Parts: sequence; structure tokens; C-alpha cells
Amino acid sequence: MPKIFRFYIRHCLIGFAISGIFTALLMYFNVANLWHLISTSDIGLMALTVFWVLNGIVFAGAQTAVAVLLMTEPEDKGPRGGKGVRVPALAYASKR
Repeated sequence: MPKIFRFYIRHCLIGFAISGIFTALLMYFNVANLWHLISTSDIGLMALTVFWVLNGIVFAGAQTAVAVLLMTEPEDKGPRGGKGVRVPALAYASKR
């Protein structure tokens, strides 16, 4: 498998794991009374799964984006600045 696919899959799995932790914490602290709504509903398991998957998509995208942005190479520390090369600017005077 190419390295780019392994990179993407690895960071998507990390994002979904973070989403699982996030969902578990939301349920544990009963934020917005979510745990009560899910535990007393007959389709609570489906709601919890949808909540986890949709958050997983967001966290996987964010994790992959952060990983790509952190892949920068160190900047070249070679000579910088200096004086530019002078180029003659030709200007023609108009006749009156």
C-alpha cells in the first residue's frame, strides 16, 4: 500500500478514536442531557452510533489536516537578502 494511503488511514483512525473519547466524555458528563435522551430512547444505540460517526468524520478530517500542516520541512538557512540586480528602466519623454 502506498505511503499516502497508510498516512491517511492512520490519521483517520486517530480521529475516530478521538471522536470516541469525545463522545464518551459527553455521555459521562451528560452534556445537554444527551445520556438521558439516548438511554431512554428505543433507538438510542443508533443515535449514539450516528453521533460518533458524524463526530468521527469531523475529527478525522481535522486530524489529517493538522498532520499534513505539521509535515513542513525546516526552512533553508542559506544566505538571504542582499541587494537586487539593477535593471535600467527606460522612460520616453513625450513631445509637446
